[in-house]
Formats: sequence, C-alpha cells, structure tokens
Amino acid sequence: MREDLSVVPRAGYREVWDRSHSQRDEFWLEAAERIHWDTAPRTALEQRSETEWRWFPDGTLNVCENALDRHVAAGRGDTTALIADSAMTGTQIRLTYTELRDKVALFAGVLSGLGVTRGDRVLIYCPMTSEAVIAMLACARIGAIHSVVFGGFAANELATRIDDAKPSVIVTSSGGLEPGRQVRYLPLVHRALEICGESASGVRAVVVADREHVPGSAADYAEDGAGATWYDWETLVAGATPAAPVPMRANDPLYILYTSGTTGSPKGIVRDSGGYAVALSWVMRGIYDFGPGDTIFTASDVGWVVGHSFIVYGPLIAGGTTVLYEGKPVGTPDAGAFWRVLAETGAKILSTAPTALRAIRREDPELTELAKYDLKNLRAIYLAGERMDPETWHWLRDGLGVPVVDHWWQTETGWPICANPLGIEELQVKAGSTTVPMPGYDVRIVDAAGADITAPDVEGNIAIKLPLPPGGMLEIWGSKQRFIDSYLAAFPGYYASGDAGHFDEDGHLFVMGRTDDVINVAGHRLSTGSLEEVLTQHHAVAECAVIGIADALKGQRAAGFVTVARGNDISSEALAAELVALIRERVGPVASFRDVTVLNRLPKTRSGKILRKTMRQIVDGETYTVPATIEDPGVIDEFIAALSTTVSAPATNVVTLPR
Repeated sequence: MREDLSVVPRAGYREVWDRSHSQRDEFWLEAAERIHWDTAPRTALEQRSETEWRWFPDGTLNVCENALDRHVAAGRGDTTALIADSAMTGTQIRLTYTELRDKVALFAGVLSGLGVTRGDRVLIYCPMTSEAVIAMLACARIGAIHSVVFGGFAANELATRIDDAKPSVIVTSSGGLEPGRQVRYLPLVHRALEICGESASGVRAVVVADREHVPGSAADYAEDGAGATWYDWETLVAGATPAAPVPMRANDPLYILYTSGTTGSPKGIVRDSGGYAVALSWVMRGIYDFGPGDTIFTASDVGWVVGHSFIVYGPLIAGGTTVLYEGKPVGTPDAGAFWRVLAETGAKILSTAPTALRAIRREDPELTELAKYDLKNLRAIYLAGERMDPETWHWLRDGLGVPVVDHWWQTETGWPICANPLGIEELQVKAGSTTVPMPGYDVRIVDAAGADITAPDVEGNIAIKLPLPPGGMLEIWGSKQRFIDSYLAAFPGYYASGDAGHFDEDGHLFVMGRTDDVINVAGHRLSTGSLEEVLTQHHAVAECAVIGIADALKGQRAAGFVTVARGNDISSEALAAELVALIRERVGPVASFRDVTVLNRLPKTRSGKILRKTMRQIVDGETYTVPATIEDPGVIDEFIAALSTTVSAPATNVVTLPR
C-alpha cells in the first residue's frame, strides 16, 4: 500500500490543494488506494449533470470491513479500537479490534435474522454507549442504511424521522443518563410509533439494550400499537450467527442523518459508502495527522455528524483508537472532565464544540483543574459546530500550549471544508479564522446574485464550486429536487453553505455566521459574529450572542445577550454600560447597540449551537417553535423572564469606558 497517497512527498499545503483540482481524478484515485475494495474503482468521478455526480461509481467495498476486519487481518486485532468512558456511571470499557469486530458481526447476524437486508433502514436511538457504535457498524456490515437519532429526542420528533426513513427495525436502549436525572427511552419510542400509526407498519422489530441504571426492558412492551415485536438485545445476540461483510457499491447509501429544515420538516442527508470512506481516510491523515497507535477524543454525540465521522468511522478506518464519552464538559463532576479523559486515554487529538470550552472557561477561568492531569500526548484541539470566539481561542491555546484549530464543516459535507492540515503542513493560525480550504473544496465568496466577488476582506455568501468532493451528501432522502432547491438553486454551479464570511490577504477564511445572522441597520450590513467577537473581549463575558431585533426607525438594531464568567462581581447595569461602550469604540454607533441582557445560560442545541433565530423571534414577538434539538427546553422560560431585566442605553447615549 502506498504511503504518500495524494500527498506529494515533502509537498506543502498549497501544492496538495492545487493538485486536488488540477489533477482531481488522479488525486482521489490515489487516495482510494488506502481503502480495501472488493472491486477497485477505475473511475474517480461520474458527472451525471450539473446537479448530480457520483464518486468511484465502478467500485465496491464494505465500510465496516474497512473499519474493523482489515485491521484484524493486518495483525492489529489486539489494538484497542474503542474506549467507552461514562462519567455518568464511573465506568470505562475498552474493546480491541477483534472484540469489536466480533460483537459487530454478531449483532449484524441479529439484524439479518430479523429480516434486515441491504438497503433496508435501521433507526438507532441510543445513548452514548458501545451498543450505539456496534449497531451502526452492524448496519454497514450487511448493507443496511442506518439513521441515528439523538437519544432523548421527543416522541413527536422521533416520529417524524420514523415516518420519513421508514425503518424496518429500531435499535434502542432503556435510557440515557443526564446529570441528576434519567431519560427513559422506551416510552418515547412507544409513543412515537403510536403517533406514526399506519406509517410505522413497516417497523417489524424494536431491539432494546437494557441499562442497569435506567429502568425498562423489552418485556414491558409485548407489542406496540403498530404491531412491532420488542426484543432484548442480549437474548438475540446469544442465539445469533455472525454475519460476514456484504460488498456494496460505492454509491450505495451508508446512512441517513437528519438536520433541521427551513420548513420545519427535517432533511435526511444521504451519505454514500465509497466516497465517504475515501474522504475520511484522507482526512484522518491529512488534517489530523492520525493513524495506528493514535487516540482521538471527540466530545460529541453519535447522533451528530461529528460523531459519525470522528467518533465512529474516521478513527476506525484509520486504524486508531476512538473515545466514546457519556458526560458533560462541566458538572460530571467538575470542569476537569475533559482533561481527565485526555489523560486516561492518552489522546492525541481533542475534537469538541466551542460551547463546551466556553463552559469550562466560565467555571474554571484559571484552568486550575488542568494541573491535576498529564496531557503529554495531546497534539492539537479541533473545534467545530459554531464559530470560536478569539478570546476563548487565546485562553485555550495559552493554557494548553497546543495548536487550536477552528475548522469549519457541515452535516452536508461530512468532513471539514476548511482547517489547518497538520498532517501536511502546520499553517499560521489566526484567531477567528477557520484557516484554509481543504483539498477538493473550491470555496468562493459570492454576492446575492451569485457573482464571484472573492477578494481579500470582501464579505459575502460562502459557496463551494460543484461538484462537492468525495464524502459530500448525495441527496436528501426521498427528494432529489429538495436537495437542489435547498442547496444548489440559489447560486447555480455552487453549493450554498448558508454561511457568510470573507477571506483575508493570506487566503484564510473567516466564517462570521449564518447568512440570516447578518443584520441590516439603517442600510448597513453587519455581521453578528463580528459584534460577538467584540463582546467576548470583555473580561466578565463568558459567552454571548448578538441578534438583530426589529427597530421602527432603522429596520434592525443589534441586541446582546451575555453570560458572566465565574468570579466576576459586576452589576448588570455596569456590564451593559461597558459593553455598549466597547461596541461603539470598536464598531461605531452604526451598530445602534444599546440593549444588553444578562442570562444564566444561553438557549442552545445539544450540539452547542446558540438558537439565535428562536431568540430573535421571541424578542420581536413573532410566533416561534422551540427546536427539538434544544439542550433544555426550560432555558426558553428563563430567557423570556430575563427579557424584563434588559438594560437599554438611550439611543443617543454615548458611554465612555471607565478608566
């Protein structure tokens, strides 16, 4: 097997990126050589139309075999593949590649015994336990399409996904654990099937993995309203015959992963098998500098794309060790939770969301918990999910002394669009930037009409020239037209990312937020990300969000919502005055910034994204729907109550910073 595939020996980033475009087919066919194929592809890209393409169309493979069996066959079966660490139960389970392969093969046999065949859908609704990973890989082993739904989603949201994906089997658990509470899953699954009614008639079986910490079992539900039979996981496994990997076409779907839709209907992102495997193989080496002998701790959930790519498939395809973590960054038991996991597992890479690190900073601004742990193996920290504010970036880099990479990507792309490729060349890092586009991505800035306006410091819509590289979404499940309408129609020839930003003179991309987070104040377009960047420069601000609220005179004006870092004794009035002054000093009066609300916590999704749209709708008195992905619905009531304490400076007020 070649060792320098798609990376010219001693080549720097620019040479590799150029080659991925000037010699696109050769680049990706070489990258594909690092994957085990049943039928090796001879064609890299089949361009069917401007809006439809397929990668490695003549290749066949099995993704589970690439993640497990080939490493056992190579003599590394005794290497640890998975470390399942639960801060909620105080337990840690380690599985070697041989052990994980055997468990996956047996559960694949369970699914086959339940009548699941290639192309069937299996919905996985599990907490962060090893069963979730085993079920995902078992589906891939027999060619079933898995759809992982975040454990604990409300019954009606689970029902919409059942109704759309139409699974034949649901794999679940008795429940999940949150600080101070249990979340029982089985009543939610049962209710979701009742809501679906006839549309769930294709669900033949529900497989339940019992947890001793959460009551409930398959025996509690002899038969639900839709007629599905409920089974106990261990009982089925005990009588199962291991299943062998089934060769799949590279273009066959590996999974469906739902993301929120603008119409309220979730979009099922379809990921292929071959392109995804090749892309992740390249990413683990090229971006993360990760391979056999390395460990990665991705503090995410398998229900999100980060969990799919960098808890499950990417690290295992690369032959390394992956950490599955059940817990929080703070409170389980303290702000040193991540540092404990890194020290105990010897992880080289930490991948997490900025909001997790802001939570740690709020609880432990001096990083006193860090001193308890030896992070000698830590090489870099990668951030995704939401923009990393420069202040937290500096705090983290200075405190840990390793590169902090704010890389940018989406559920739809499956892997980073922009990053600092430590496996090729460590580039200059700039606070607030996602660094540079990765090989295969031709990123442009376009105006509202779709014209290319890419130039240093010119802000606009971030778009990617088609086709997307391997690993990008194929379509939206059940609707190719919805894929076109949602992503390709706005700017013909481009994928519309929905984000706004700009390049600097060195070609580094700054993603400033979603395009609907750009506000218009008396004709001046302002990025809320830029305003948030200023607010976080205040020593007392732990986290913040800026939204554009309705203004009768100016159309919109900026309003700030902040949480206070622990250890700061400052009144809301004093903090508001200083923040208003800071915005006017750094941005100017054009922002018309005068409203500051101090919160105990910001409304966020479970993946750490701040619910700015919902916040704006509440403030403006519009009808709103609380997203199913919200971390805690109770925070909305707190937010509404806090609005009565908003501190507003007069429109003409000019405040000077205290000396």
